[in-house]
Amino acid sequence: MSFVDKRKEKLQAARSSKERRGNFPKPAGTTRGEGVNRPVEPARLPEDILVGRNAVTEALKNTRRVNRLFIAERTGTKNGDGSLGEIIALAREKKVKFETVPRETIEGIASGHRHQGVIAYVAPVEYADLDEVVNGAAAKEAPLLILLDGIEDPHNLGAILRTADAVGADGVLLPRHHSVPLNATVAKTSAGAIEYVPVARIGNIAQTLKELKKKGFWVYGADMDGDCDYDKADFTGPVVLIIGSEGQGMARLTRENCDTIVSLPMAGKINSLNASVAGAILMYEVSRQRRSGK
Repeated sequence: MSFVDKRKEKLQAARSSKERRGNFPKPAGTTRGEGVNRPVEPARLPEDILVGRNAVTEALKNTRRVNRLFIAERTGTKNGDGSLGEIIALAREKKVKFETVPRETIEGIASGHRHQGVIAYVAPVEYADLDEVVNGAAAKEAPLLILLDGIEDPHNLGAILRTADAVGADGVLLPRHHSVPLNATVAKTSAGAIEYVPVARIGNIAQTLKELKKKGFWVYGADMDGDCDYDKADFTGPVVLIIGSEGQGMARLTRENCDTIVSLPMAGKINSLNASVAGAILMYEVSRQRRSGK
């Protein structure tokens, strides 16, 4: 039986036996007023700047072009030791120009971002081809795609990419509108995962989901009005996991195109989780089920 046939059979069974399990707190979002007391964000860096040792190391290991590398004086680590030594060795191997500069120079370029004494000028991250990501995933026995509906916080996107890499997700789908781009903050927060997780841009979310269903994918969205608890859902087949925006969750049309809506039960006083935290819990539940055969 093909993935498409299995999806149709599963959908029919779910519709015949579905029972509402009540409203659960929204897992993908933020509490009302969250961010009011957050510290002022550093200035947004251009897409051609990378800060931090992990981000720079993975860029040097990968195929992305690194044009120039600056290392701050008095980093507290000898040039031949630790992660800094690895960066220098990779730069020499890739024939990337690097120079030691005063820490004040790095501070000025980093504009408030934590740089760990390393900064690089790089080619902007290229988005993956949507068809290649989808078709490559569909060819696998149990593919996993992450679709982000309205994620505008670069720290959330970076953290989601880091988890997506950790669980072996096949790609992240990012709408062209109302989404944060792949920038330096995303790269830094992802700890280098941005170099390995394919990120494809999509247009209309609802239309994209319809096309994915035709290929046999089962669409799960995270929202407060869930059909079931997240650990009761069956994530063992081809899955598209949707994480909603930080404030509003999934859009109405996105929600209407989900096969199943899952939620994270909460026993505390706060009625929501950060989008990247909720995404990490859900992605690892997918991973757990597949490793254990559910």
